[in-house]
Amino acid sequence: MIDTILTEFMQEQLGQVRLDFIRYKYNQIDWNLRMAGLIGPRGIGKSTLVLQHLWQQKGSQNALYVSADRSYFAQHTLVEVASEFVKEGGTHLYIDEIHKYPSWSTELKEIYDGHPSLHVFFTGSSVLDLLRGQADLSRRAVMFSMQGLSFREYLEMFHQIKMPVYSLDEIIANKVDYSLIPHPLPLFRQYLRDGYYPFSKEGAFFSRLDQVVTQTLESDIPQYASMSVSTGRKLRRLMAIVAKSAPFKPDYSSIANALGVSRNVLPDYLLYMEKAGMIGQLRDETGGIRSLGKVEKVFVDNTNIMYALGTADTNTGNLRETFFYNQTRAVSDVISSKVSDFVIGEHTFEVGGKNKGGKQIEDVPNGHIVKDDIEYGHGRVLPLWTFGLLY
Repeated sequence: MIDTILTEFMQEQLGQVRLDFIRYKYNQIDWNLRMAGLIGPRGIGKSTLVLQHLWQQKGSQNALYVSADRSYFAQHTLVEVASEFVKEGGTHLYIDEIHKYPSWSTELKEIYDGHPSLHVFFTGSSVLDLLRGQADLSRRAVMFSMQGLSFREYLEMFHQIKMPVYSLDEIIANKVDYSLIPHPLPLFRQYLRDGYYPFSKEGAFFSRLDQVVTQTLESDIPQYASMSVSTGRKLRRLMAIVAKSAPFKPDYSSIANALGVSRNVLPDYLLYMEKAGMIGQLRDETGGIRSLGKVEKVFVDNTNIMYALGTADTNTGNLRETFFYNQTRAVSDVISSKVSDFVIGEHTFEVGGKNKGGKQIEDVPNGHIVKDDIEYGHGRVLPLWTFGLLY
């Protein structure tokens, strides 16, 4: 019989759910898959998304929501819960914070193979890798990835301003309906500072964000990658180095000397930090997919973290590039440009302020100037803020 502790926890969580705003990823997920997972950085609303889905199923008696980081699972296993749940007619099991459960991949495989009628949906940290778990789940689970709020989502969630999603081609063609938001720049500035994470609404934002950064670097990544506590602290120091210099071309030897680690481990450290939503790595034309291609620049993941670490005011240009890369990578493969800042497909983008000239791309086919501090675009000139409407 399912423990009442679990059902009471689920009802308590459902009682706090609101449906006035739903993240972009909701309709991109196939909720009917036998096993699927949603991964993403801490604090971007994965748990809320799952609870919203469960609520919209009218809190079905055939569904159970559990969190793998609860003390309950110090004495019980996920396999035990799944087996009891199926015996009672359960059909849909939702497991939150799966990365907090040591044998997550082995037990998910056992649940999948042992209960063919049970649908399992789980959430976890971005560092989760189905191929590197103790059991290979790549043939069983379909993974979906989510990042923080777009500027468009921020406008809806925080200011009840509903803007449509625009494709990259529509933004390049200046087809944005500017009448829907006559003066976007003040709101855009606020978004850059504290609009990427939904929990900004809860107050004490930068304290909460600092906790997210600390827990990700000193707990989530080390726990997943079997690192020591001291290595986790070195990740925090590495984050400080990145924040101070980003965006920069990585010099592994000098960074390794500063941290007191082998040069050979740094690419792995940076990749873990990238997957966990702490940094972004811009690669060259040999591979636009993450983890492929030579790393040309390392960014702080998003502008909110830049403000939290005190680096946002050091270089406005860095802030602009960070925003552009963060928003466009959600919908496109973004790679470095030999003559400018970014390349997406056949298009080259030069990012700058309102006085930015186009000399660097004047001879580049499909070259565009992305300017901050302007409300409207024209011709090859595109407002930076409009790239926040992509998702």
